[in-house]
Amino acid sequence: MRPEPVVVRRDATVAEMLAGMAAAKRTSALVANGDGRLAGIVTEQDVTRRIVLRCDGGEPVQDIMTSPVEMVHGDDYLYYAIARMRRFGWRHMPVVDRDGRPLGMIELHNALAVAGDQALREIELISQDDTLEGLGTIKAAQVSLAESLFADKVPAPEIQAVLSSINQDIHHRVLDTHLAEMAGDWGPPPVDFELIIMGSGGRGENFLYPDQDNGFILDDYPDEEHNRIDGFFIELAERMTRDLDKVGFPLCKGFVMATNPLWRKTRTQWRDQIRIWGRKRSTIAVQLADIFFDFRGAYGSGKMALELRRHVTAMARSSPAFLKELNREAGRAGVALGWFGRFDVEKKKAGHKGKINLKHRGTIPLVASLRLLALRAGVEETSSLARIAALHEAGVLDANEADYLSAAFTHITGLLLRQQLKDFAAEKRVTNYVHPKNLSKREKNMLVDFLKAIDGFAKRVHGEFTGEVF
Repeated sequence: MRPEPVVVRRDATVAEMLAGMAAAKRTSALVANGDGRLAGIVTEQDVTRRIVLRCDGGEPVQDIMTSPVEMVHGDDYLYYAIARMRRFGWRHMPVVDRDGRPLGMIELHNALAVAGDQALREIELISQDDTLEGLGTIKAAQVSLAESLFADKVPAPEIQAVLSSINQDIHHRVLDTHLAEMAGDWGPPPVDFELIIMGSGGRGENFLYPDQDNGFILDDYPDEEHNRIDGFFIELAERMTRDLDKVGFPLCKGFVMATNPLWRKTRTQWRDQIRIWGRKRSTIAVQLADIFFDFRGAYGSGKMALELRRHVTAMARSSPAFLKELNREAGRAGVALGWFGRFDVEKKKAGHKGKINLKHRGTIPLVASLRLLALRAGVEETSSLARIAALHEAGVLDANEADYLSAAFTHITGLLLRQQLKDFAAEKRVTNYVHPKNLSKREKNMLVDFLKAIDGFAKRVHGEFTGEVF
């Protein structure tokens, strides 16, 4: 991006803004609210079309700015910025931090100069319109994008983050489409809301074909308005989940979706729910909390999701008994190792005999143990590698353990992603099963070492929370 953009207040005059643009030799200016968050943009076209013909220079910038304004975040992927600019036909786009404060501008010609030919071919596939056909093309293009990145030896967790980012963008665009469609008969949303994504999407660790795990956070409203307001969001949730299913996100078999009132609540209801989970010791309560705890905001300002994350962290840190129960649930997923370091393979499941489910018996035991430690330590990160880094920073993990666990996660996700790409190419059902015979001797030896490390780590965590010794 190009740093140091021209940023003016909403109440600055047009003349002041133009003077700033001229001094900085910029063709656009960003307009900020009093809290520094981006409120709008004034471009070269605005100058020629609106200002020259209608302004004398004394008007406030907010009268002529374009708002709301599309933007990207400083930590978004380059492909995402290019795809958005190409889709909207823009030459530049504001870059903001996670609080919405301007960081700079990204210009299309500079971004294209950085991206290689292969990247541009992939970007072309994901620069589709918002129709179901276009979004379906984007979802399908994820496979070729993952193949390209994998061939370039990009680590699997980074590819997962790219896939998760694309999936979040699809969710965002589906919601935008239906909010626009509903505006005629239903009007705008009756209260502010945010979409949250849970599970692997919440951790930024999607593989090729994740199902739906989503929910809504609604701003508080009077009880007497419930039927009207919740009716709007029931309709929105039904439209969203239906179309996500059509473009390649299967409906959740466990019904963890915003269409289920359990996952569609107001801010206060969510806080109450978290407190109830913290007090109860039932298996169902623990399982529901376990599904929820990896959530992240995927649509909206993100303020309510951040507020909810802080409530979760506070509840978990003050409820050691609850974490103990959560640990018992997490302990059900053992690693795929038997006696003498031999692989414990599938023996009964048709079509998978002799294989290892490397998600359920590889990454999940690690993910679950990291989640527990993160909750206890007050770490608000959700991705596994970010949790490892934060736990090391907090002194919970030493340097050697953090390095080994990070390498274990990267190795196992790499084996999983490679197998999924092979399954897709062979037109087989894409699953989480990997046959040991398809691994090199070095890969097998590394897998055994890493599974031992995960098993030892999970047992250590279990002991810390229960006092039990295996």
